[in-house]
Amino acid sequence: MKPAVQRLLVPAARLLHRLGVTANQVSVTAILLSFVAGALLCFKAGSPRGLLLLPVALFLRMAMNAVDSILAKEFEIKSRLGIFLNELGAVLSDAALYLPLALGWHFSPVLIVLLVMLAVISELSGIAGVMVGSGRRYDGPMGHSERALVFGLIGLAIGLGVPVGLWENLLLGTMLILLAYTTYNRVHMALWRGQ
Repeated sequence: MKPAVQRLLVPAARLLHRLGVTANQVSVTAILLSFVAGALLCFKAGSPRGLLLLPVALFLRMAMNAVDSILAKEFEIKSRLGIFLNELGAVLSDAALYLPLALGWHFSPVLIVLLVMLAVISELSGIAGVMVGSGRRYDGPMGHSERALVFGLIGLAIGLGVPVGLWENLLLGTMLILLAYTTYNRVHMALWRGQ
C-alpha cells in the first residue's frame, strides 16, 4: 500500500498493539481470510455478483499486510517466523483467491493457473535476491499490490455487471507478460546489485 494509506492505518495498528495483538497474528488472520474468501468464491463460481467478494477480500488482505508491517516496524516486534508468514502468506493468499476464478466467469482456466504459477516464480525470484546479497527484490511492474489491484478491478467490474467477453482474458494475458518481465527484472536487479 502507498505511504499515505499506511499512515491512515497507524492508529489501527497502535490500537491492536495496546490490545496485545502481534504482527504474526495479523499475518495469520490475513491468510485465513484469503482461504475463507477463496472457498466462498468456489461456491459462487460463475455468479457475477459473487465476484464482488474478490475486491473486498483483496482490500482487507492488503490492509492487514500493511498493519502487520506497521506493528513489526514501529513496535520492534519483528520475528523470524514473521518473515516466513509474510512470504509464504503472500503466495498462499494469491493462490487461494485467484485459483477459484478458473471455475467460472469465462476466465481461461489455463491463464489463471499460469498467472498463479508465474506469481509464485516472481516472488521466489524476489526472495532469491537475499541469497546473492542484494536484499529482497520488489521490482515491478507486476508485484503483489499490482496483481491485487488488477484482480480487484476485474472482480468489481464483473460484479457490477460489465459483460464478460474477451477483455478479461486479454487483461490476464497482459498480466502474464508483465509478470514474466517482473521476474526477469527481479533477477536482473538482484544480480546487478549483488555484485
